[in-house]
Amino acid sequence: MNHYMISVGINPSQADKELTVMFCGQGQPLPSHKIGPTLHGYYLVHTVTAGQGHFEMKDKAYTCRSGDTFFIYPDEVVSYQADDRNPWQYHWVAFKGEGAERILSSIGVTPDHPIIHSANYSRLIRIYQRIRLYLLKERQEALADLEAGGLFRLLLKQLGEANAERLPNPSKPASDMERQIGQAVRWLTVQFAEPISIDQMSKALGYHRTHLSKMFKRHTGMSPMQYLQHIRMERAKELLESRLTIEQVAASVGIGDALYFSKMFRKRYGLSPTAYRSALRR
Repeated sequence: MNHYMISVGINPSQADKELTVMFCGQGQPLPSHKIGPTLHGYYLVHTVTAGQGHFEMKDKAYTCRSGDTFFIYPDEVVSYQADDRNPWQYHWVAFKGEGAERILSSIGVTPDHPIIHSANYSRLIRIYQRIRLYLLKERQEALADLEAGGLFRLLLKQLGEANAERLPNPSKPASDMERQIGQAVRWLTVQFAEPISIDQMSKALGYHRTHLSKMFKRHTGMSPMQYLQHIRMERAKELLESRLTIEQVAASVGIGDALYFSKMFRKRYGLSPTAYRSALRR
């Protein structure tokens, strides 16, 4: 028996994707209980809630106490051991995914800096508990996966806030005008398949039409309508690789008249949509 107490919830649906929770648990190891040196084939995050213990990775040793969170990376030799007099208690999550390393880096965690201290770790404990209990009780695998994944991202967000001093340097704060143009660009990028007018966009964003158009062209080199047509035509090129008809492609990029769409496409690329599609196939 290596623990006074241990409880683990396992995700029954562990699809390979950007970030997937594998299992979540909490434990109270016995004094001096040690794991490793060993390798794991996945990531692990532990948050210490009481006592203390010792963690080693990449030839560095750390003493972790209440409020400390340590991250284990796959294929790194690690060992971690409960203190012999005041053994730690902790919650943990195992996870994997092609986006895991990038996401950890975004909150300031790397193999060389695997520790975060959070003074307000009671919030973290509640998230760990919700993940574990949901995995233990939920009978619908897809729902368990969604709930665990969403809660785990919230956990990482809370850890990122506690680790603010090590977050990647933010870019220079945008000016009010840059924010306005950014909003307009996002509006057009998301709404391009809908009937759009500059009046509509200006009202939705709360700007005067003339002012917005002038600033938009200054920052992008195009008027809002030119930018909209650029987005539509680039998306149309992608859709022409599918089995959609020309009429369906036109409608999918917000142009109801297939003949007008073909005229615009030829003007921009020198080929009709049909000729462009034939060239792709050849």
